[in-house]
Amino acid sequence: MLGDMPTPSTSVDVCMYDGFGLNSGLTITGGDGALLVNGEAFVWRPWEANESKHLLNSNGQFELPNEALGVFDLLWPRPDLLVIGVGKHNLPLSPETRKNIAKLGMRVEVLDTRNAAAQFNLLATERGVSEVAAALIPMGWKEGVGAGVA
Repeated sequence: MLGDMPTPSTSVDVCMYDGFGLNSGLTITGGDGALLVNGEAFVWRPWEANESKHLLNSNGQFELPNEALGVFDLLWPRPDLLVIGVGKHNLPLSPETRKNIAKLGMRVEVLDTRNAAAQFNLLATERGVSEVAAALIPMGWKEGVGAGVA
């Protein structure tokens, strides 16, 4: 069905313990996350936005500081969907983060990083990179430490 569709250069070829390999040949390593928006790839460190290296709230829910999604305040038009990869295991998204993403006019899908990358690849190929964005935490990310090299 998607045989004639070109693969976006920001497609994730491999999810590594401490980063990502993209279809363009770009490799993000050192424990950094990846923010894939409008066909561009950015190093993403949401754990630095709140200076505490914590992305889990007291209820064990994945919670992003508003500053971690600041690029979407500047972007117009915004993607319709943000796919978030929360690390090795899936976690629930906090209601506060869900509300903040909704205020930006985007829907959100939360998965473990490997499945989030696969979902992004499929949807970005099918719908285009302007409609779908991804925010991915490395597979080795540890709460309270941040970078996946702990």
